[in-house]
Amino acid sequence: MTNQKWPEQIWLVRHGQSSGNVAREIAEASRLHIIDIPERDIDVPLSELGERQATALGHWFDKLAPEHRPTVVLTSPYLRARHTAQLILAAIDDRQPPHTFISDERLREKEFGILDRLTQFGIAKQHPELYEQREHVGKFYFRPPGGESWCDVILRLRNVLDTITRDYPGERVLIVCHQVIVQCFRYLFEHMDEKQILGIDKSRDVPNCSVTSYRFNPNLGKFGQLELRMANFVAPLQESGTPITDAPDKSGIPKP
Repeated sequence: MTNQKWPEQIWLVRHGQSSGNVAREIAEASRLHIIDIPERDIDVPLSELGERQATALGHWFDKLAPEHRPTVVLTSPYLRARHTAQLILAAIDDRQPPHTFISDERLREKEFGILDRLTQFGIAKQHPELYEQREHVGKFYFRPPGGESWCDVILRLRNVLDTITRDYPGERVLIVCHQVIVQCFRYLFEHMDEKQILGIDKSRDVPNCSVTSYRFNPNLGKFGQLELRMANFVAPLQESGTPITDAPDKSGIPKP
């Protein structure tokens, strides 16, 4: 009898490059105040390059033996994440697709509230008091009006972990989500504190369609634990000649 509560494997994947990522880069380079994104954030699509990135990653999963491929796919409901997950699965030549494919609103992008679609220049100009407050408090605890702090995101992800350990012990779970979600999962899986996770976040952005993975190790802890195997793994893109991108999402304030 086993007491294993964790999945056998978890892959965290940031969605492919989106049109929002491209629009933000253009706005920041031009020192504009507003990021030109006509859609709701939930409806922002992948760019053409983002689609290529997702397909390249799918081919990498396809090279894994069938017994090592995902059996469960959990995805943010945002279009860019769902489409990434669909393209990954479409590239896997498998007559037996994952048993479960769920769009889970708890995996959605961090909400930016009143700062939505503003660049760092727009925030400094339109909301200087919030810019200064965030610099003082730090982004781990700073919550813009109508938005979320990293702590708020972590709280909803703790609830996701309850679901994962209840419903998917021993499974191989692919989670397709967003940059902050990947970092907050790392905070939880690796038992980090604020300083540790913000240090990792400051060192680099999470590349689009990169893989951060964990495997269950029965020899860790009393009943076994997840063990980090790869972080921001981009070899599938490199091997296919697909350009690597790592533009942040819509939060316009620079990293502290």
